[in-house]
Amino acid sequence: GPGEPDRSRHLAFGDVAAVWEMLRRLRVAETVDEVVGSRRADAGAPAGTYIALAALNRVVDPCSKLAFSEWWQKTAGDRWLRLSPAALDHRRFWDAMDAIGEEDLAEIERRIVAGMVQAFSIDLSGLVLDMTNFATWIDSGNERAPIAQRGHSKQKRSDLRICGLGLVVSKDGGVPLVSHAYPGNRPDVTQFGSMVRELVARFGALGVAGADREGARLTLVYDAGQNSEDNYELLDGAPLSFVGSLPPSDHPELLAIGAGRYRVVDEEAFPGLRAFETAKVVFGKQRRLVVCHSDGLHGKQSRGFDQTLAKAHRQLGEVQARLARGRTRKAKEKVAAEIAAILAPRWVSRVVATTLTGEAPAGLRLSFSTDDKARAALEAELFGKRILFSDKTPEQAPTAQIVADYRSQEAVEGDFRQMKDPKVVSFSPMFHFTEHKIRVHVFYCVLGLMVAKLMVREAGKAGLHLSVRALLSSLSGIEETVLLYQGERGRPRARRMLTEQDTTQRRLYDLFGLKDYEPKR
Repeated sequence: GPGEPDRSRHLAFGDVAAVWEMLRRLRVAETVDEVVGSRRADAGAPAGTYIALAALNRVVDPCSKLAFSEWWQKTAGDRWLRLSPAALDHRRFWDAMDAIGEEDLAEIERRIVAGMVQAFSIDLSGLVLDMTNFATWIDSGNERAPIAQRGHSKQKRSDLRICGLGLVVSKDGGVPLVSHAYPGNRPDVTQFGSMVRELVARFGALGVAGADREGARLTLVYDAGQNSEDNYELLDGAPLSFVGSLPPSDHPELLAIGAGRYRVVDEEAFPGLRAFETAKVVFGKQRRLVVCHSDGLHGKQSRGFDQTLAKAHRQLGEVQARLARGRTRKAKEKVAAEIAAILAPRWVSRVVATTLTGEAPAGLRLSFSTDDKARAALEAELFGKRILFSDKTPEQAPTAQIVADYRSQEAVEGDFRQMKDPKVVSFSPMFHFTEHKIRVHVFYCVLGLMVAKLMVREAGKAGLHLSVRALLSSLSGIEETVLLYQGERGRPRARRMLTEQDTTQRRLYDLFGLKDYEPKR
């Protein structure tokens, strides 16, 4: 035999090979090149290869394009994708991306989604729409990226410009089907129409079975943030059914209906949930409404309100103590404004009574108390209640189905949480400083999410119910070991082998066809 090795190297294999196999099954590189055309003469690789590599990196180990070459050297990927070191330079990547326009990105996504739905038999009967935004690190004076604007940051980064992202995902696995990037200063509700029109056009092109038959239409689910007259005018003319929600506080007459009207929905599927149905003119039409009360939601809201009340009591106590010492210099109007700000959080002013006496600053005194009867009335009126509405008839969808449809929003909320995971399938950080670079970044991040959710879906069908992070962690445990034997002269000889696998890893190895990528003796 060759004797003892002089040294060894360990390369990432399992997660890299599995994701690359999914990208191959989706024909990502081929689809990009079909849309974009022939590669630039100065490009290190075709645009499709670069997009596939960017999506691969986003899934398994997100890093900047500047660090991309260093990351690639630590993987076994160069055995099945030979690229020169110069081709992995970040400047070559962006040179290749210059050939992909905004319309090209939309067309590439359409084609990939069409192929994915057919190849993986994605159930399109239930679709969920939602929007979020991501912080960028663009300089405030940069005018080359109008898509990045100041707005309400859902990551609580008011100091940064943000970029909005809307997704439509399938209930079947939470797989992204439509993405829409938009300026961060635009309200989500204004982007709803663009996404619905793209949704209708895309699914029409796919020829979805039953999409044009009454009672077999696709169902779009979304939250109350998308409600507007214009959006419902669009939906009423689209070949889609919908399930949405209404703010309970806008319909006090429904909240006032007694508990005797509520009926158990499905104790096995939805324990602790009761509801009743009614009809009301909403957004210009008579709509079917389902008013629900959930014991679980009621308990969570009650506990959250306890925390809010505790904070208000603490703050009021501090004001009370300060006034009792007679050391304040604030006028009565300013102290009253301070108290009003403490009572401003939702529902607090309904249950906390305050009395401010005195006129001069030194003579001001505060007393406060919580009204238990008002608290009980508040809980009976609002806590645990949600108002759903839909254009589906009871014959098309019973109450339990409407509830199940609405709760499927977890699919897209889970996708957004995943994209905010800093370790795997991550959107951030985004340091790009032009509109084009940001749109390309959004595209391959959504593509990476699509691949990750497909992998989880395939593993689930095989009986392995894992989260995205757990799945990739298990795959990353399959490493490639390179044993190097240095002779008397010349380059060292290498012998490659995979590390030992546990039961889950062996099943994933077979599921994602890693045999085709393992080192050959």
